[in-house]
Amino acid sequence: MILEKLAREFNIRQNQVESTVKLIDEGNTIPFIARYRKEATGGLSDVTLRDLDERLTYLRNLEERKEEVIRIIDEQGALTEELRNLITQAEVLQRVEDLYKPFKKKKSTRASKAREKGLAPLAAVIWDMEIETGTPEEVAASYVSEELGVATPQEALAGAMDILAEMVADDPEFNTKIRVKTFAESLIFSEASDSEESTVYDMYKDYSEGMNKIPNHRILAINRGENDKKLKVKIKAPVEGIYALLKEAVIVNEKSIFLTLMDGMVEDAYKRLMAPSIERELRSFLTERAEKEAVKVFAKNTEKLLMVPPVKNARVLSLDPGFRTGCKVTMLDETGKLLDYTTIYPTEPRNDIPGSERKLMEFIRKYDANIIVIGNGTASRETELFVSDLIKKLDKEIPYTIVSEAGASVYSASKVATEEYPDLDVTTRGAMSIGKRLQDPLAELVKISPKHIGVGQYQHDINQGLLDSALTNVVTDCVNRVGVDLNTASPSLLAYIAGINTAIAKNIVVYRETNGKFKTRTELKKVAKLGEKSYNQCAGFMRISDGKNPLDATAVHPESYPAAELMLKKLGIDKGEIALGGAKHVEERILAVYPVTGKSGESHASIEKSVAMMAQDIGIGDMTLADIVSEIGKPGRDPREGMPPVVFRNDVLSFEDLKLDMELMGTVRNVVDFGAFVDIGVKNDGLVHISQISDKFIKHPMDVVSVGDTVKVKILGIDYDRHKVSLTMKF
Repeated sequence: MILEKLAREFNIRQNQVESTVKLIDEGNTIPFIARYRKEATGGLSDVTLRDLDERLTYLRNLEERKEEVIRIIDEQGALTEELRNLITQAEVLQRVEDLYKPFKKKKSTRASKAREKGLAPLAAVIWDMEIETGTPEEVAASYVSEELGVATPQEALAGAMDILAEMVADDPEFNTKIRVKTFAESLIFSEASDSEESTVYDMYKDYSEGMNKIPNHRILAINRGENDKKLKVKIKAPVEGIYALLKEAVIVNEKSIFLTLMDGMVEDAYKRLMAPSIERELRSFLTERAEKEAVKVFAKNTEKLLMVPPVKNARVLSLDPGFRTGCKVTMLDETGKLLDYTTIYPTEPRNDIPGSERKLMEFIRKYDANIIVIGNGTASRETELFVSDLIKKLDKEIPYTIVSEAGASVYSASKVATEEYPDLDVTTRGAMSIGKRLQDPLAELVKISPKHIGVGQYQHDINQGLLDSALTNVVTDCVNRVGVDLNTASPSLLAYIAGINTAIAKNIVVYRETNGKFKTRTELKKVAKLGEKSYNQCAGFMRISDGKNPLDATAVHPESYPAAELMLKKLGIDKGEIALGGAKHVEERILAVYPVTGKSGESHASIEKSVAMMAQDIGIGDMTLADIVSEIGKPGRDPREGMPPVVFRNDVLSFEDLKLDMELMGTVRNVVDFGAFVDIGVKNDGLVHISQISDKFIKHPMDVVSVGDTVKVKILGIDYDRHKVSLTMKF
C-alpha cells in the first residue's frame, strides 16, 4: 500500500519505488544510490530520492501509529469494524489523532466528574431531545443524589451538559469540519504589545490577513514578534458560522424542552474545548509549513553557494576588514597555502592609507598576487574604497571581489581551525578562510555548520533539527556530486562523503600522514574502522589523480572496473589516456565499433543506441555504461563548471552614484520568499521584490533566480536615509 502510494505521489513506476526502498532499507546512502544504482531507481536524482525517503518515513510512522491506536482502542473493548476501517483509511496523522481522541485517557475533567456522579444517563436523555413537555429541571430531579454529590436539578443539568460538551468536542467529524472552516474563513490578527513603542514589527502593529492566504515569511515574522513580546497574536474565527454548523448537526428537535440547554452546550463545547486546541493546531500547522518552506529556501540557497565554481590559479590577497583592530591581511598561493600575513589600518580611527598601501603593494609584488578578496563584514565598504584607489596606482591589473564572511568568525575560533592552524591567531584564520572561499568555496564552507553560511531567512527562529538535517543533506549531496581528492581533502570534507563519518575521516588523514599518499582506492580498506560496506559507499566519490590505476581518478566505481576495462579493450583505447586528460575520442570509437544501422542498412550516428548495444554486449546497465563513457572522456569533471562564475570588479560604486532608472549588473546574494537581494556594488544589497522579478506570474523567486546568478537590474527607488535600494528585473 505504501509503495503504491509513493509511486502515485512521485509519478514514477512502482518497480522504481520498490527497488529504491529496498536499497534504502539495506543501508545504502542517498548519494551512492543516486550515482551508482541508476538502473534500479530509473535514474532518480538525489533530490527526488531524499524526498521519497522522507515521505517513506512519514508513511511508515503513520502506519505504526494506526496500529498502535487500533490496539489501544481494542484493549478498551471499544473497537468496531467501522472505526477500524476509518483509522486504516486515514491518510494523515491528524485524522488518526482525531479518531483516537474520544478514547484517549484524560486527566480529571468536568465531564469525567459528572459521569462519576451518575449523570451520563441524563446526558443521553437530553441528547436525544425527544421530550417536548415539562421542564428540564423536572426531568433532572430524579438524578439528584446527596450520596453522589448532586444537590439540585440545576447541578444535575450542568453536569450533563459538561458530558455532552466533551462528547461534541471529541467527535472526529466535528473537529475536521471546524478545522477546515476555521482555516478557510479565519483572520490572523496582530497588534503591538505597546502601541507607543516603535519596533521592527511596526507593519504588524494593527495587521490582519486571511489564515488561508498569509504567506510563510509573514507567519515567521509574526511568530518572531510574538516571541520577542512585541506583538500579540490572535485568531479571529468565524464563530457564529461554527455555532450554526454544530447546532445544525446536534439539534434534532426544536420543540424539545432541552433546546436552550443544547444551544448553550454547543457554544460551550466550541469556546471552551474546541477553539483553543484547533487554533493551536492551525497555528502549529502554519508554523511548520512556513518552517519547511524556509528550510527549503535555505537549502537551495546553500546548494547554490556551495556549487560556486572554484577560481583556479588564484594567488589571493585576502582582506578581513575592521576599524579599531585593523584589517587582517593574508597572502595565499594557488593551493591555499599561507605565504604571509599582516595587519593594516586604512580606515578609522588610524586612517593610515600610505602605510597600508605600501604593505599591500609589497605583498602583491613579492608574491605575485593576481586577485584581491574582501570580506563583506564591518568596514567592508571603507576597505573596498581603499582597495579601489590602490588598484589604480598599480602597474598591473588586479581585479577584486567581495566574499561573504558569514561564519568565518565561527570557523576561526573552532576546534577544526585550531587543529588546522594551531600557530595562527583567530583573526588570521578568519582572513585565510575568506580567501579560500574564493579558491574553493565547497572545501572551505564545509568546515562550518551550514546554518552559519547565512543564505536564508529566519534561520534562528525555525526548528533547528529540521534545518540542520536539511542543510547536512545539501552539503552531503554537493560534496558527493563533486567528489574529493583523497590525498588532499580535509577531514571536514571527507566526513561528508557517503559512508564516511567524522571518526573515519580523521582516520583517513592519519593513514595518509603515516603512510604517504594513497596509491589506489583499495588502500582505503586498510584505514581503521573503514569496513567493506563503507568502502563500497565511498570509493566512487574518492579521487586519486596520480595513482597506479587511472580509473581511480574518475567517478567510475571500483565495482565497475571490469566492465570499464573490457569496454576499453573492445574500443582499442589505452587506459593510460585517462591519466593524460581523458580519451576524448571514446564516443567516436563506440559509434565505429557499435554502428547503428537503419532499416535500409545504412549507418547513422546515435550514441545512445550504440552505448545501449555495447552495454548489452558487456553485460552492464545502459545508464551505468553511459556514466563510464562520460568519465573516460573527461575524468573527474567538476559539475561546478556550469555554474555562474564569480563576478570581479576593478572600481567601486558609491551610494551617492546611484540614480533612478540606472541599469546595473549584479550578483544574487540571497533569495527569500518575498524577493531576491542583489549585490550591485554598494555596501547594502538591493532588493528585487517578487513582483519585480518577472513579467509572468511566479510562485517563488527561485522559479527565476538563484544565489550566484548574474542579473541585469534597474533602480526603482532609493532610500538615502536608510541606504536601501529597490530594484527591478523587468525591462
